[in-house]
Amino acid sequence: MRVLFAGSPAIAVPTLEAIAASRHRIVGVLTNPESHAGRGLRRAKMPVAEAAERLLGDSVPIFTFETLRSEARQAVSAYAPDILVSFAYGRLFGPKFMALFPRGGINVHPSLLPRWRGSSPIQHAILEMDAETGISIQSIAPEMDTGDLYLVQRIPLSGRETARTLSELCGLTAAPLAVQVLDAIEEGRAQTRPQEGTPTYCRMISKEDGRIDWSQPARIIDARIRAFDPWPGTFTFFRGQQLNILEASPLEACQSPSASWGMTNALPGTIIAVDMQKGIIVSTGEGFLAIARLQRATRNAVGFREFANGVRDLAGTVLGQ
Repeated sequence: MRVLFAGSPAIAVPTLEAIAASRHRIVGVLTNPESHAGRGLRRAKMPVAEAAERLLGDSVPIFTFETLRSEARQAVSAYAPDILVSFAYGRLFGPKFMALFPRGGINVHPSLLPRWRGSSPIQHAILEMDAETGISIQSIAPEMDTGDLYLVQRIPLSGRETARTLSELCGLTAAPLAVQVLDAIEEGRAQTRPQEGTPTYCRMISKEDGRIDWSQPARIIDARIRAFDPWPGTFTFFRGQQLNILEASPLEACQSPSASWGMTNALPGTIIAVDMQKGIIVSTGEGFLAIARLQRATRNAVGFREFANGVRDLAGTVLGQ
């Protein structure tokens, strides 16, 4: 089949690669316009656009429309696509746009629909400490993530995933499944079923979501650190300056604190000790958090030992101020 592929972030690249290597033909790629990235705010192409150039060269157009109105529809229709494949494109497709595709469209979504409909399913699976997530391949419907399901693949979670590592896993898992569904549609043997169960929804993540609230339990703070890696990252304040927390692990209240720590009843956010095995130990609303890697503003990321060696009188400092 002639495929128009729609996607933007790195999670969608393996699926683009798999379709390009299959018997199906990609006749166009739809992605978001270049973004501004880095401290110098240089213009950066979307990962899908970069992959399309590498895989397909100049033979296939890359569309970066601001809207999917008349001009976009005319440009796409000139390539006579049979089907639309969407993965993390970030926009809804209206009925006029979908009318361009005789075989309709499929969407790859990294959750077990109807759980975590919306734009941040990977982050929310981590935030809510789900035991599993997965890949759902659904038909494209007028409302976001409400389509009938072609295929669902479950992915068990260990509880130590980050959004970065889980995105990579979901991207690799989804790629062969998307081709499998395309093959079934082309051969007339594809079957769908409606989504079952009570839907849950996930909102867009903002930069401010990364600010740590030390009154929360250690396990919640840990989940946020993992869910917001790499973006927006998690941060607190250390002696008036922003401090990014890159890696940590929870020490729950049921775990006996070391007698050498002291101050185990300190206010949430207080650095109570530097444990050379566990990390920088911080009190929370419930339990303790051991910080392993961190980064001060304008400086490189470092391990906790290097950080502690460069700062005096850590114990007793209250983070977040």
